[in-house]
Amino acid sequence: MECVVPQGSILDPLLFLLYMNNTGNSSPECNIKMFANDTNLFVFSSNIETLLTDASENISLLNNWFVANKLSVSIEKTCFSVFGLTNDQ
Repeated sequence: MECVVPQGSILDPLLFLLYMNNTGNSSPECNIKMFANDTNLFVFSSNIETLLTDASENISLLNNWFVANKLSVSIEKTCFSVFGLTNDQ
């Protein structure tokens, strides 16, 4: 049995808010920002190895939350950026 709501239904906005309202609880150690149907995960560290480990763990936690709530992540639309200063500056 599929969990679907007809597109354009008046239930769409309400169900979306109910589902997404506690997304931030899925990974309490990082900053999650959402806009419309986009979810952004912000992870900070001064050490690149720690950053990669923390990012991987938090992405896994977020993905587990999506799976438990019968949602999916669009891998083809998923990307990441690393911001920082180099030692040359």
